Parts: sequence; C-alpha cells; structure tokens
Amino acid sequence: MRLPERLDARTTALFLDIDGTLAHIRPRPEDVGPEPRRTDLLGRARRVLTGRLAILSGRSIAEIDYITGNTVRAVAGVHGLERRDAEGERRDQILTEAVRHALEQALLVLGALAEQKPGVLIETKGQSIGVHYRLNPQAEGMVRTITANIAQNSPLVLQPGDRVVELRAPGPDKGDALRAFMNEPPFEGFRPVFVGDDLTDEHAFRAAAQLGGFGILVGEARDSAASFRLPNVQAVLDWLEAGVTHHA
Repeated sequence: MRLPERLDARTTALFLDIDGTLAHIRPRPEDVGPEPRRTDLLGRARRVLTGRLAILSGRSIAEIDYITGNTVRAVAGVHGLERRDAEGERRDQILTEAVRHALEQALLVLGALAEQKPGVLIETKGQSIGVHYRLNPQAEGMVRTITANIAQNSPLVLQPGDRVVELRAPGPDKGDALRAFMNEPPFEGFRPVFVGDDLTDEHAFRAAAQLGGFGILVGEARDSAASFRLPNVQAVLDWLEAGVTHHA
C-alpha cells in the first residue's frame, strides 16, 4: 500500500480511530490518557475541517472524551453502538432486556475466567464486554473458545480484535456510524477518509470507499479494504499535523 497524500481539508470529512491510530496501544486500556500534542492537533483539525472531524472507536464515549480532552464533538463509541452527532445529541443503540441479561450472564462467566487466568482483563462498556489477553497471550485459545460459546448461545455478537475479543450487543458497527455521520451536516457532501488499525476498522474502510472516499491502514501491511497505509501512530500524528498546518 502507498502512503496517503497530504490531508485536503477543503474536501475531506475525517474519521479517526484511537487505539493503535491516535494513541499507542498499552497493556491495559486504562493506561491510555490525554496527551498534549494529540489534544492540540485534534482541536486544530476540527477548526480547519470546520467541524468535519469524528472519532470512531471501540471505547465508550466517556473514555473518548477523556483521552481526546473533549476536543471532538462528533463521536461514535463501542464500535458504533454509542453515537453523539455533531450537534451533541446522543443517538445510542437501545439495549433490549434479552441483550442486557445476556451481558450480565456473560460478565459472570468472563469474570471467573479472569480469576483463573492472571493477565486476562475484563473491560465493561455498557453495551459490550472486552476480554483483553495482551498480558497473557497463552490464554488466547481459552478466551476465544469461551467467548465463541457465549455468542453461540446468546444474542451477543462476537467481535475479535488485536489481542482482545469483545461480546457486544447487536447493532451498528463503525461502518454504519460513518454512514450516519455522512448523512448529516457538516459531513454531508464531503469525501470520507477513515484512519484505523484493527480488524474492527474494516467496516469503516469499506463504508468510506463506498461513499467515494478511502481508508488508511495504520501498522503492518495486510489484506484490507484500506487503500493507503501509515506505519505507526507517530506517522498518523505527523500526517495530521502536515495537513492541518498546510490549511491553517
């Protein structure tokens, strides 16, 4: 994959992931926090793009706001199950009682797994439960088997990622969130560009391409719907800064 050209703020609606894209992946999700350069860049990008900037992340909206220093209003959290539009209105997926009960039961099982396997971390996000095994890679097989069994016997959706498996409520994904933003001002009529690193970002890469834009994969080259690639988080921040500075 080629490197992307400089960001064209005149024509672009920009969508960004967080972990592995704007922030380095840490052993524990809570280890990621605000960073001055990132916060400044996002604020400048939002102004240069006249509001056409959104975050699409697996994290909750509350976590996104904390990590980004409340600089971005348009946000989709929990892979699209939570969404706040550019006017600040929440448009979250509503949990059914069956899904709520399934999440509660899954949390009991996964909590027992974490006690049995040190280094396996359970992250609860309201509409999703993440099982992280970055600190215990040997637990991958057990994590995948148990989460697959839960998904097969419940209404929950299995969503694997980079050394994490999530059990989430059925509903919108990142691609659906991107499409929803693109049907609303100020994004409507512009070219969507999505920057992300994980398998969970493929939905948004495809959505951006279908709407006349493109995706930028962050990290090692792999089979992807993205058209371009940046090698790491530092390269993403540099690409964003070059585009913002050029159009300032």
